Amino acid sequence: MSCDIGLWGLAVMGQNFALNMAEHGFSVCVGNRSHGKVEATVNRAKAEGDLPITGSDSHADFCSKLSKPRKIVILVQAGKPVDETIAQLSEHLEEGDVIIDGGNEWYPNTVRRGKELAEKKIMFVGMGISGGEEGARNGPSLMPGGPKEAWDLIAPIMTKCAAQVGDEACTGYLGPIGAGNYVKMVHNGIEYGDMQLISEVYDVMKNVIGMDNEEMAALFEEWNTGELESFLIEITGKILKKKDDQGGDGYVVDSVLDKTGMKGTGRWTVQEAAEQSVAAPTIAASLDSRYLSGRKEERVAAENILEGPKTKPNVDKTQIIADLKSALYCAKVVSYAQGLGIIRAASEKMEWNVDLALCARMWRGGCIIRARLLAGIQDAVQGNEKLANLMVDPGFAKELNERQLAWRRIVTLGIASGVSTPAMSASLSYYDQYRRSRLPANLVQAQRDFFGGHTYERTDKEGVFHTLWDEAHKDLGDLAGRTAGEL
Repeated sequence: MSCDIGLWGLAVMGQNFALNMAEHGFSVCVGNRSHGKVEATVNRAKAEGDLPITGSDSHADFCSKLSKPRKIVILVQAGKPVDETIAQLSEHLEEGDVIIDGGNEWYPNTVRRGKELAEKKIMFVGMGISGGEEGARNGPSLMPGGPKEAWDLIAPIMTKCAAQVGDEACTGYLGPIGAGNYVKMVHNGIEYGDMQLISEVYDVMKNVIGMDNEEMAALFEEWNTGELESFLIEITGKILKKKDDQGGDGYVVDSVLDKTGMKGTGRWTVQEAAEQSVAAPTIAASLDSRYLSGRKEERVAAENILEGPKTKPNVDKTQIIADLKSALYCAKVVSYAQGLGIIRAASEKMEWNVDLALCARMWRGGCIIRARLLAGIQDAVQGNEKLANLMVDPGFAKELNERQLAWRRIVTLGIASGVSTPAMSASLSYYDQYRRSRLPANLVQAQRDFFGGHTYERTDKEGVFHTLWDEAHKDLGDLAGRTAGEL
C-alpha cells in the first residue's frame, strides 16, 4: 500500500504532525535517523485510535512507500541537518516529487534549496509551522511558500490538517519559494513583541501597583474574554497562578530565572526590517530586552550602583488597570502594523505578491500569536492595497485616538517609577512619529550636509541643495552625484 504523504524527522513536533495528518484520514509513512522514534510513532498511532501510520527503516524504504508524485514533509533541525536530509532523500526521488521543509529556516537558505532541487525537477516548499507541539497535533498555522504546482498537490492535506477558524483553514498559498519562511519569521518577530508587551504590563501590575499573582491571573483571565483574547493572554493567566511544583511554597513564575532564551527568528526579523528600511521599534525593543535579560550578573552588580526614583507616584489602582488594558491594545496594534509593513516591503521587492489578509487569516488560529484582534486586522487589509499602515485604517485609528492618553499615562508611570517599558514606549514613539507631518529629521539632514556635503531637499522648491554653512565650506560644484548610494 502506498502512503499519501511522508514525514521525516520524528522529534515531538514531527510525531504530532504525522498523527494529525493520519487522524484526518491520510495514510502517512514516517522515517527518522534513529529507528527507535519510528517505532515509538507507530505505537502512538495504534494507541491513539489505530491511525494509518507506516514505519520505514531507511531513506530508500521510506520513499518507496509513498504514492507518486511523492509528498514529503521534513521536520529536522534547521541548517546543515536539512541539507543532509534533502541530499539523502533526493537520491530516491523523481521529477515532480515535492519536499516540504516545516522548520524555522532563514529564508535565503530555503530559496537556495529550492533552486538546487529545481535542477533535479524536484519541487521544494518552505512551510512555517506555528503552534508548538499542541498545535502540530491538533491543528497548527501553516505558512507555505513555493511553486504553485507544489501547493496544489499538498493543499488537500494541509488545509484539512491546519487549524480551522469558522469555515476557514489557517493556511493558504503565500507565494513563491521563500515567502512562507519569511511570513513565519515575521510572525515570530510579532510574537517577540507581544510577549515583551505582556511582560511589561505584568511588571507594572506587580511592581508599581502591587498586585499579587492571584489578582494578576484573574485580571488576565478577564481580559481573555474580551478584545485582548489571545493565546498569550490565556497562558499568562495560567502561568501566574501555577503553584510551585518543585517543593517551594510560592508560585513557579517567581522562581523562574529572569533570563530569556531565543533561537534567532526575532533577530532575523529586526535584520530584515533594516534591510527593507521599515521601522520596527516594538520588535527591536523586545529583542534588546532579551539581550539585556541575558546580562544577569551585570544587572545584579548594577543594582547596587545605579539609582532609580526614590519614591513612586501615588496611583489610582482602578485607573491604572484600565489604562494598562488600553495601552496593551494600542501597542499590539502597532506591533502588527510593523510586522505587516516588513512583509509588504519584502513582497514588493521580491515580487512575491503576498496577501496580507491571508497572513492575518492564517494567524487567527493554531499559532502562538492567535488573537481576536486578528479578525479586525484581516478585515482592514482585505483587498485594500492602498492602506499604507494598519494604524490609519478608520476602525483602528478611532481606537488608537480614543486610547492614546491612557497609553501615554502608562509609559509616563513606568518612567516615573523606574520600571522600564521599552516595547510599550517604542510603540508609542512609533505612533507619534508616524502621525506627525513634520519631524526633526530636517536638522539631521542639515547636519549631514554640514559635515559630509550630503545635500538636502527643500520644502519650498524642487531640487537638490548644498549650503556653505561656515567659512570652512566650499562650493561642491555639480550636486548630481552627491546622493549616490542613499537608501
